[in-house]
Amino acid sequence: MKNIINSIFLIVFFALSIIGLASAENMKKLGGLNVHYIALGSTFLTPEIAKSYGIERSRYKGLVNISVLDNTQEGNPAKTVFISGKARNDVGQIKSLDFTEVKEGDAVYYLAQVSYSNEETIYFDIRISDKGQQHNLKFSQKFYVD
Repeated sequence: MKNIINSIFLIVFFALSIIGLASAENMKKLGGLNVHYIALGSTFLTPEIAKSYGIERSRYKGLVNISVLDNTQEGNPAKTVFISGKARNDVGQIKSLDFTEVKEGDAVYYLAQVSYSNEETIYFDIRISDKGQQHNLKFSQKFYVD
C-alpha cells in the first residue's frame, strides 16, 4: 500500500512539474520585437542536451533562455540581437550573465546560467540591442534546489 501511495505521489508531482514548466514561458513586446523568455533549474535538462550546449547541470544552477522574434515581418522570424544582462538576489548580490547565442536552422536563442540557493528569487535585468535601439526586459524567478 505504501508503494502505491508513493507512486501516486510521484506521478502527481511529475504532472504538476510539467504544468508549471508549460506556464513558465513568458513573452513581452518590446517595440518591434516579441521577446520570449524562461528561467528554470538546469537539472530539468537531460544530461545529453546539457552536454551538447555546454550547460552545467547542477542543483544550484539556473538556465535563462531568451529568443527574439521580429514582429514587423510576416511570420515573425527569429532575430539576431545583442543581449547582455545581470541578475540580482534579495540581498542585493549582483551576478553578471554571460549569454551564448545558439542557432538551429531558422531559430536563434540566447542562453546564460545563473547560480542560486534554495528558494532564492532572482531578479533579471536584460538589455537587448537591435540596430541601435535599446530594450530592457525585467523579470524574476524563484528557484528551488531539487
